[in-house]
Amino acid sequence: MKSIKISYIIAITIILFTGLSPLNAKAEFDPNRIIEDNFFFNTNSMTISEIQSFLEEKNSFLAGYVIKNAYGTSKTAAQIIWDAANNNYDCDGVELRDHPSEAERMVKCKKITTINPQFLLILLQKEQSLITKASPSQKTLDEATGYGCPTGGYCSPYWKGFGKQVNSASLQFKAYYNSPANYRFRNGGTYIAKDKYSMLKTIAQAIQDGSYNEIADSPEFTTITIKNKATAALYNYTPHVYNGNYNVYKLLNNYFPEVVNGNSNFPTTNEPVRDLRSFPNGTLIKAETQPEIWLIDNGQKRHFANWSTFATRFSLDQVITATEAEIEKYSKGPAIKFPNYSLVKTDKENIYLLVDDKKRPFASEEVYKNFGFHPSELESAKETDLLSYDMGKEITFNSTYLTGIIVEEVETGKYFYLEDDTKAPIDKLVIETRYKNQSISKKSQAELNKLEKVDPILFKDSTLVRTSNYPTIYLISDEKKRPFASKAVFNKLGYSEDNVITASSQVLYYYDKGEIIK
Repeated sequence: MKSIKISYIIAITIILFTGLSPLNAKAEFDPNRIIEDNFFFNTNSMTISEIQSFLEEKNSFLAGYVIKNAYGTSKTAAQIIWDAANNNYDCDGVELRDHPSEAERMVKCKKITTINPQFLLILLQKEQSLITKASPSQKTLDEATGYGCPTGGYCSPYWKGFGKQVNSASLQFKAYYNSPANYRFRNGGTYIAKDKYSMLKTIAQAIQDGSYNEIADSPEFTTITIKNKATAALYNYTPHVYNGNYNVYKLLNNYFPEVVNGNSNFPTTNEPVRDLRSFPNGTLIKAETQPEIWLIDNGQKRHFANWSTFATRFSLDQVITATEAEIEKYSKGPAIKFPNYSLVKTDKENIYLLVDDKKRPFASEEVYKNFGFHPSELESAKETDLLSYDMGKEITFNSTYLTGIIVEEVETGKYFYLEDDTKAPIDKLVIETRYKNQSISKKSQAELNKLEKVDPILFKDSTLVRTSNYPTIYLISDEKKRPFASKAVFNKLGYSEDNVITASSQVLYYYDKGEIIK
């Protein structure tokens, strides 16, 4: 979303010094259909670690960049990009504080996905060359995606900051796609592009200002009929052809050549191998002849670095035996290095408490010491070691129950999981499977009424569960309940009915239904 003056300079420079004009562009480029819809919304195209690896391979400044995200939580650039695509929030109709934290949004808002993280990487390069710049200026980082920087105007300071830029752009592209009637360029619409300056206008506008007849006898003009929603979204964000969206096409072919423009069958790095089993996310597997236990996570296999790292999260009866060939077909993801409830200090001097899949940052080293922790308890880590953890609530002097406690309400017999100033309902069956070694305290209803009630604590991923009144077995995977297509599929994947938990329908009600396991 560059200003028109910059577009003039770029266009003239290209024509005068390289001899390249829009008419010399690669024949494969189709301005009517620049990228495919299914690529645009393939939010599973990259994991956080793959985004980090991509940035490191490009020697990008962003590979080591840690900054506050759109909601004020410090994260790496890779985490911000992945969160914008896969871990975003729809807060329409929700009452929030004036400056809501990420933790408040987690509790109150609907979690949503937006657009392909590969596209966000392309956008960062297209707008500010942030993938290749070794030392970008603060202004470049603050205007990372050009969001809030209208053509011919100035950049709004409200949208300033790398985190805001990436997050806002992802939500904006989703809005273009979901509500096309609200925007100028639409799928199926025919427009006129003055290629020399790459500005689009509708045919009606061209007729009105007298330039429409110039299409036939001036190579500076081209008509465009948009052929899909993703391409319409590109033009709504940047109404340029060769000085804007042609670069999307070039970068797509440069960075992700496996994505063939116009081909709906995008290959993936984890395409199932014929006659080998493919396991859902959250599955624990090991080869019969090897000691390593692996967690299938976002299509990768992640190794537990030591026994305590595994034992503080899972039990052996959840592990499925797989062949070496079945394990080998998965690409290797980052190792799971730290036991649950570890205290770590990173190369960026940040101190975290690791609780389940979250890393809770201490507000300062003084806060850490205030809780009675000794510096010798800290393990060393790199920020990149913690990419797979979501950012948890900040630990301050006022925080309580840092690792969470389970209490029974004296008057009602209901169970709650307490963390800081919140209480989460928890079923007794969940306690027995997820916190089986944790003691249970008792508190009065008056004490618990002072705490904010949040969403229930549910089963961990990799749990097998069904209800007493229905035979379908579900695997909890990616926080969804995924039904097995048949008993034969359940058996063939190596699961055992001995590990299936029978829960109430009320517990399963809280899960969205995921894809059938076939």
